Amino acid sequence: MGNDQLKKTIGFWVGTSIVVGTVIGSGIFMKPGDVLELSGNSTMALLAWLIGGLITLASGLTIAEVSTRIPKTGGLYVYLEEVYGKVWGFLCGWVQTLVYGPAVMGALSLYFGLLLSGIFNISSDYTLAIGIITIVFLAAMNLLGTKYGGIIQTLSTVGKLIPIIFIAVFGIIQGDMPVFNIASESTMKVSMAGAILATLWAYDGWMNVGFMAGEMKNPQKTLPRAIITGILVVMVAYLAVNLAMLHVLGPDGVVEHGTNAANVAATMLFGELGGKLIAIGILISIFGCLNGKLLTFPRITLAMANDKMMPGHKQIGKISPRFKTPINATILQVIISIIMMVVTNPDKLTNMAIFSVFCFYGLAFFAVFILRKRDPHAKTYKVPLYPIIPIVAIVGALYIVVSTLIDTPLDALYSLIILVIGMPVYWLLKKSEYARG
Repeated sequence: MGNDQLKKTIGFWVGTSIVVGTVIGSGIFMKPGDVLELSGNSTMALLAWLIGGLITLASGLTIAEVSTRIPKTGGLYVYLEEVYGKVWGFLCGWVQTLVYGPAVMGALSLYFGLLLSGIFNISSDYTLAIGIITIVFLAAMNLLGTKYGGIIQTLSTVGKLIPIIFIAVFGIIQGDMPVFNIASESTMKVSMAGAILATLWAYDGWMNVGFMAGEMKNPQKTLPRAIITGILVVMVAYLAVNLAMLHVLGPDGVVEHGTNAANVAATMLFGELGGKLIAIGILISIFGCLNGKLLTFPRITLAMANDKMMPGHKQIGKISPRFKTPINATILQVIISIIMMVVTNPDKLTNMAIFSVFCFYGLAFFAVFILRKRDPHAKTYKVPLYPIIPIVAIVGALYIVVSTLIDTPLDALYSLIILVIGMPVYWLLKKSEYARG
């Protein structure tokens, strides 16, 4: 859909709130313990959150130019196809369908199960079952095409901001533990790359920012301002929550309580009932984030099926005649998510998701240089401080990909196997297309 066909209704404040809403999900509540453990001390942990934010900022500003130069729906899949040809578009959509989307949804479902178990003192043996029930329930709701989705999204935006504001403000005021340069006594191997990778799970979601360009009033000015403001708000929120949790629990407390640290900190600050209410706010945040992913990820699979770029595309591309929702694309992604949830843990899934998507992000960031060469005088939004910011984004992506291969090669292996399998699949699909044609 071209820019001229879209209603230009999004201004600066709405744009900024979309950035904040799509980025903040589960990471800020689930990852502080991992980041601390991997970075070795509290100051390095805060630095990891800052570096993750700066990589995200450079990434968002770079993708904003790509999206204004290629104003089509479909996101990453479309950008890569347009710049590098059909095979790269296919591989991107293929990996998003079989690795990134299911890994993100599987991790969110498991984090939801972990937190729910922690709040209501349910045995951790039920975490997996709770996660599976949650993803199946939300998938069913989305497939019924009910209007509840919008209500969940609105509630979850409020739900995610309340715990962040309360924990940050009261934790910084009331906490009495020292914050800076305190080493964690954890025995995990120190890996700054691993710590930054963990923060990037919390920052993930910024890719949706570029999709708004066609609906913005004056995108040249509004888009970069919304991205910069939105991501800075998220960075400040994340650093403030980490400072507060360190101040209340100390580094060892944050590591020890892991995914339950925000819940424990809230209980210490606001008592049993207050802690429960804050934790329920966090649950709503994760629930809403998962709902949003279930709404959007199957659309990538559907787009590929419609382009006859998926094995079994006739089946996968089926739309429910009654509810007008992508029924089989959603079921496929949910089944893969559940398999992932059964065979591995949410932290491995987040590493897998971030690694798989940054392989393609790097190509999308480099696309700015190619697009500028093709049309140097295009009157679109241009990334500020060019070429420095795109270079920062590319170096950040390379750093994530290479360090994952070195630090946790098994987390990268599944993504790479799926990528390699995708090449002959593409060739077979093209061959059958020629045979039909």
